[in-house]
Amino acid sequence: MFKIRTSKYRHVFCDAPKTEVGHHVVLSVVIFRDEACHTGFRLSTVTGDQQYIKASAKYFAVALFGGGGQVYVGRHDRPGRFSPGSTPTLHGHSGAILDFEWNPFDDAMLATASEDTTVKIWSIPDDWEPIDDKGCSKAGSDVTDSLVDLVGHAKKVNLLRFHPTANNILMSTSSDYTVKIWDIETAQNLTTFEDMTDLCQDIVWDFRGDNYATACKDKAVRFVDARSATLTAKIQQAHGGVKGVKVLYMGESGKILTTGHSRQSGREVKIWDLKNLSKPLVTEKIDNAAGVLMPMYDPDTNVVYLCGKGDGNIRTCEFEDKAPYFHKLNDGFRSTTALKGVCMVPKRALDIMGCESARLLKVTNESGVQPLSFYVPRKSDAFQEDIFPDTASNVPAHTAEEWLSGSSKPPETISLNPGMSNHSNGGATKKKFSTVSSLTAELKKANLRIKYLEEKLAKAGISSD
Repeated sequence: MFKIRTSKYRHVFCDAPKTEVGHHVVLSVVIFRDEACHTGFRLSTVTGDQQYIKASAKYFAVALFGGGGQVYVGRHDRPGRFSPGSTPTLHGHSGAILDFEWNPFDDAMLATASEDTTVKIWSIPDDWEPIDDKGCSKAGSDVTDSLVDLVGHAKKVNLLRFHPTANNILMSTSSDYTVKIWDIETAQNLTTFEDMTDLCQDIVWDFRGDNYATACKDKAVRFVDARSATLTAKIQQAHGGVKGVKVLYMGESGKILTTGHSRQSGREVKIWDLKNLSKPLVTEKIDNAAGVLMPMYDPDTNVVYLCGKGDGNIRTCEFEDKAPYFHKLNDGFRSTTALKGVCMVPKRALDIMGCESARLLKVTNESGVQPLSFYVPRKSDAFQEDIFPDTASNVPAHTAEEWLSGSSKPPETISLNPGMSNHSNGGATKKKFSTVSSLTAELKKANLRIKYLEEKLAKAGISSD
């Protein structure tokens, strides 16, 4: 498949969650308990091209089965068992939730997309703790009031992506064959791209957020100027098969990665040059499995994690901006438990001193959410600067207004060295959004104050008219 070469990530390995086996004497059955896993919830049965799980540096989110568009928001540091009916959840849509996305500059801000055609923005409370430190469900209040509602799509909203460098910019795509870009601070639709003829299976921003790419069911990959919503380039047929196509911008190399199926139904990965999209630079055959390949890319290390829906294996390879482009790393992760969805946790949440180079959250129907940590073996206890270059911070490079006016900047970066003074998790200055309940409480307080002042004026013989 891939070529092998010497690399500092060559021997990266996955440390799967440990399981504890216990015997229940009365029932004479064996109980498996995943100490590091999040279990107990029944996942939504909605199918589509989404990842089924997304994570910020503090939380992760999965959609749950049932009405009202329920989402379970868990903490990375609180693994345990979800209890339906008692564990607090987030809900407020009138239809099923199809996708969600965390704001890269606010670890507590979540956007949700629903079958009810709307996008809602939520804020997770600072004291959110659905699972206690013993792994047991903890009672609490549900999150039911959204900060902002984005209304404009004519049909269900399928996918969401936050802007990688500009604050409060969100992209959404719908079954109405459009892509909309929103300013969530003002709840305004900035641009709408309408030049798609079929359902969008993937949307992705480029490294700076100047352009985005869409992969559609018509097998075409379109490249769009994000500010003007105009088509700039197009791959007429990225892959010959009928399965879903996924797209990745490979940093600022000017290369694009696509995954899909060939006409013979084999899974494959292709690299394209944005300067010449007439044919791929390289095509790598993976296998003949039926599941869609979901690629996860670490732009800091150029490591690609190929995850297939419906199978348990995760393949690792390293991208290089010259032929042969792909270099195989270690065996990755192998499992017999089928993968339903997967996401990558931001670098700021990793165990840097333990040489954890990446962490993927794997969703399964049987075992809940399993954290898969990938480590680079090192003997030294010191900070390994060569395998941990500076990474994207949680501070935006520019505002929404600056970006819309033409500002183009790479992501702001921070050192991952815990000893560095700039290693901060504060993020951007957060705008205070007002919910319906908070405005109602403020109005009630204001009315009581007005009534009190009117009574004082009346006692003094002064008219308030």
